[in-house]
Amino acid sequence: MQRLNLPEYEFKLRKNGINNEIFDAFRKKYVVLTPEEWVRQNILQFLIRERNFPSSLIAVEIGLKYNQMQKRADILAYDKQGQPYLLVECKAPEVKITQETFHQIARYNMTFKVKYLVVTNGINHFCCLMDYNKNTFAYLETIPLFE
Repeated sequence: MQRLNLPEYEFKLRKNGINNEIFDAFRKKYVVLTPEEWVRQNILQFLIRERNFPSSLIAVEIGLKYNQMQKRADILAYDKQGQPYLLVECKAPEVKITQETFHQIARYNMTFKVKYLVVTNGINHFCCLMDYNKNTFAYLETIPLFE
């Protein structure tokens, strides 16, 4: 798979028929190794190993309803009180991060109301700190350490 702008991690990979698969420890199963899945698995490891997020407080592909439509958020991390804390939208490395990508995660965040929003394609990472009192947000240099 493509080299990402993240540290390198070890993964369990296998071939299943014509598909390459990667083991997702959160979903406890092998999933098809798409470029977006490669980004998702790498950013999950980054959150755990580099930003100190407890794996027990992370959910992958969590369902939500938006405008009567069933959607899935890529990654949702909770705080120590079990409240939504950080929401991540993953895109394949070749997908350019656009304003529409931010609109997508903002729509999902109407459900979760997290403190931090992250959009990544594995190459470029954007993290915003939300301020709901002022209805504003601020871009951060990096994804913060888990508090």
